[in-house]
Amino acid sequence: MWEYTDKVKEAFLKPKNVGEIPDADAVGEVGSIICGDALKLFLKVDKETGRITDAKFQTFGCASAIASSSALTEMVKGKTLDEALTISNQDIAAFLGGLPDAKMHCSVMGREALETAIGNYRGEPVKPHEEGRLVCKCFDVTEEKIRKVAIENHLTTVEEITNFTKAGGGCGECIPEIETILRDLWSIKKPEKPSAPKKLTNLQKIALIQDIIETEIRPGLQADNGDIELIDIDGNKVIVALRGMCTGCLMSDITIKGIQDKLKEFVSPEITVEVQQ
Repeated sequence: MWEYTDKVKEAFLKPKNVGEIPDADAVGEVGSIICGDALKLFLKVDKETGRITDAKFQTFGCASAIASSSALTEMVKGKTLDEALTISNQDIAAFLGGLPDAKMHCSVMGREALETAIGNYRGEPVKPHEEGRLVCKCFDVTEEKIRKVAIENHLTTVEEITNFTKAGGGCGECIPEIETILRDLWSIKKPEKPSAPKKLTNLQKIALIQDIIETEIRPGLQADNGDIELIDIDGNKVIVALRGMCTGCLMSDITIKGIQDKLKEFVSPEITVEVQQ
């Protein structure tokens, strides 16, 4: 069972701005009922000031989809179109006090509807729904969308991609393709690295080590069918266990040295890494 914030519950039970604007200046429609989520966003724009004076929505989806749509309409009112475009899917989630990881795709859908509506208002060419190579047939997700969402939200694992786009959450056939896209993407543009404070408390050091292993090290190993498990942290000594294809690998010493070098760079030059025997 997902844990919803009070704001999400309120926006779901008593959503604001539900309906349509018959003489809307802009309409953005994204998603598909067949795939489980759909959103239609209506905007009214003041021609002189370029500000959004009204916003309404119609949606088919879960509680998070309704709450995200309601939040979006509240957030855009009174903003210019350019100001509205600065709203990210993370902003929508933050407005609601957070969304469950598995429901972040609802905030992404809101952001996409906003982009589509403003593009519609400005007369920009409508992108065909099928644009880009289709990766996830279950949820109709293209490679272009996976790359865009991954870059905007610094996503490095298949699980995160599924949370934000639903891709990979159906039959699972596309998971190897998603892994390939992520490997290719971050070999070109690395996600922002966490930086260690000048002085770390013991708890801060443990948390940073855990974060770097989960976000920087595990995805690369998992992409090659390997894995790593953090066993213990004793002062500056980090004890790990290699899993999957990494177990018994002839290159394991090089793998451990690479892990140690990364932790030395981001945590402390005194860090050492040992493999559990």
